[in-house]
Amino acid sequence: MKGFILIAVAVVLVVLAVISVDAGLYTSYALLAVAVISAIVLPLINVLQSPGDLKKALFSIIGIVVLFGISYALAGSEVSADQAAKGVTANVSKLVGAGLIMFYLTSAIAVLGLIYSEINKAIK
Repeated sequence: MKGFILIAVAVVLVVLAVISVDAGLYTSYALLAVAVISAIVLPLINVLQSPGDLKKALFSIIGIVVLFGISYALAGSEVSADQAAKGVTANVSKLVGAGLIMFYLTSAIAVLGLIYSEINKAIK
């Protein structure tokens, strides 16, 4: 029964989007709001039910902040003449560089984790 309700809602939303762009736009805003609220509230409810998970989440957040701090320290703040003409400042350049370095570091950590996991499985 839930499947039919979801299909009916989807059909109504598609028809509204075809009839009026504004209706589709407002519908997507509402769905985005529901998704954001769910992404914030549901993990909080889960953490309150098991406080041990809160410590793990806190360590993960601290790790991400430390990793960003390292990335920010490694990033350069050079701005070329073309970039300066487009309004890029040294701070923006440093933040973009930090984001790229953090992406590279997290990618390397993920690949190393996969390799470690596979080797660990092969040994066992």
